[in-house]
Amino acid sequence: MSDMSTETARHNMVEQQIRPWDVLDDNVLNLLADVPREEFVPAGYQNIAFADLSVPLDFGEVMMPPKLEARMLQTLAIQPTETVLEIGTGSGFVTTLLAKSARHVFSVDIHEEFINRVKAKLEDEAIVNVTLEQGDAAQGWPQHGPYDVIAVTGSIPVLPAALLQSLTVGGRLFAIVGDSPVMEAELITRLSEDQYRTDRLFETDLPPLHHCLQPDRFVL
Repeated sequence: MSDMSTETARHNMVEQQIRPWDVLDDNVLNLLADVPREEFVPAGYQNIAFADLSVPLDFGEVMMPPKLEARMLQTLAIQPTETVLEIGTGSGFVTTLLAKSARHVFSVDIHEEFINRVKAKLEDEAIVNVTLEQGDAAQGWPQHGPYDVIAVTGSIPVLPAALLQSLTVGGRLFAIVGDSPVMEAELITRLSEDQYRTDRLFETDLPPLHHCLQPDRFVL
């Protein structure tokens, strides 16, 4: 893809996919226009780097569609003073968007190969406010908490209490909750030590995190 066609595709992604999906925050739109998404897409998928699709990664993981990444960022309304936990580093693209929005990002992935790849990408982008860690955070990662923001980049059937308890008062958590094919994007805000508000935003479908908490299921 030539430089001109890449920039045209990036512009069309913002104007034809992201903005029409009620993403109107200039900070988010500028980030999506500035961060080179094509450099985070695996080899062989460059032709769909800006498409309204989930891009396949290794281990059955995916990059979320651009409009979903943008909607998550807008919903979380991250401030430059805030600390973020990202559960699911994946390609590192969302990690980069979070890093450019927050004071510091702790990003955890169960796949060490992803961590090693993203470390190199962040160095290329001169991003120094990210701590990458390999581990299983699907049911919580309290090590550096409490966090102002938690972004869960894979779906989860049930929201673990440990994640909610890792939020600061006033903190926000974005997660896609439920079972395929119908899941719901939720924003959970911690109002006090023991009160939370849940805003249900839209329906979508996304592969689940590994080892995520499962609900009690009725079995005959």
